[in-house]
Amino acid sequence: MSTEDGAPYRAGFAALVGRPNAGKSTLTNALVGDKVAITSSKPQTTRHVIRGIATSDAAQLVLVDTPGLHRPRTLLGERLNDLVRETLLDVDVVGFCLPADQRIGPGDTFIARELAELQQAKRTPVVAVVTKSDRVDRRRLAEHLMAVDQLGSWAEIVPCSATRGDQVDVVLQVLMRHLPLSPQLYPDGVLTDEPQLVMVAELVREAALEGVRDELPHSLAVVVEEMVPREDRPEGDPMLDVRVNVFVERDSQKAIIIGRGGSRLKEVGSTARAGIEKLLGQKVYLDLHVKVAKDWQRDPKQLQRLGF
Repeated sequence: MSTEDGAPYRAGFAALVGRPNAGKSTLTNALVGDKVAITSSKPQTTRHVIRGIATSDAAQLVLVDTPGLHRPRTLLGERLNDLVRETLLDVDVVGFCLPADQRIGPGDTFIARELAELQQAKRTPVVAVVTKSDRVDRRRLAEHLMAVDQLGSWAEIVPCSATRGDQVDVVLQVLMRHLPLSPQLYPDGVLTDEPQLVMVAELVREAALEGVRDELPHSLAVVVEEMVPREDRPEGDPMLDVRVNVFVERDSQKAIIIGRGGSRLKEVGSTARAGIEKLLGQKVYLDLHVKVAKDWQRDPKQLQRLGF
């Protein structure tokens, strides 16, 4: 397979890595041109490997958005790190996200060392992507780019702002340039290969995380119990009944999610339902329940039950 100008077609997998809240999910959505990865201002919101697919006339990039690599404090943290390492062994190029508005710290150095080992083992090219460039002035950006250059050996360094759209096309071209020669892996128009159940759960998680205090993201798990068509609906106006459980670790966290008189849970349900209806293309009745699963992040049996 080749492009219109006769150049050979490229296709393959790319992983975006970085410490928590480095802008990986926002960049994934910007590169794909649609919302496939949940975003939040709170760190460590990505729990699943979300694939976003960007297709052009010259190449197809399958983006794998991983949880943030970090020094683990719980069994869940260890499993998330293992997930990232497994993912990195199977990709063709890595984008290392380093936010321009935060100085390089121990977390970035930790990831840089992990990536250096990967480069030695598999010769996988690593592109340093300086995210959130819109949040700093030119002088600060130049200083950050120099610091990133000294942090490791990168195939290329590209600054960008996913929220403003600055240089997102350049990041896409650079990542595609490092893909192997290959025909398309997915048909035109496919944006993600995530199952609908996972996408629905992620939309509920995102809505539940909006505007809550910092300790909650680590303690929040969402399980879609069932998605069934409502019977006796008029033809041409179907409705889907979606039952979802939101798990937290403590009663105090349950109270935060539910809010005074159930007001916050109602808001979460309304926001999530709008996203789910857009995703599925039909009306949805969303039945949300908040449950306490005490210390689930440290319990192997509960982790397994919740899908980790």
